[in-house]
Amino acid sequence: MKTTIILTALLLSTIGVEARGGGGHGMSGTGSSSSSHSVSGYTRSNGTYVAPHHSTNPNGTQLDNYGTRGNVNSYTGATGTHGADH
Repeated sequence: MKTTIILTALLLSTIGVEARGGGGHGMSGTGSSSSSHSVSGYTRSNGTYVAPHHSTNPNGTQLDNYGTRGNVNSYTGATGTHGADH
């Protein structure tokens, strides 16, 4: 029974890593951060409306941001397009 639970947990954690995406060949991301927060919609000073969305928590690197090439936004399924220096 213990072995079944451990193997199931291990399998689920592996599937979770694949679903989040990771750095692949020629990619600059390291896998999207599992820590995120909701951002309310707002209007920029130039009048552009930004819709509500999720963002990774600040942590001193851009390598695990949803928008960085090689990462996948787990909320929308969108693949990152920016380099790590954006």
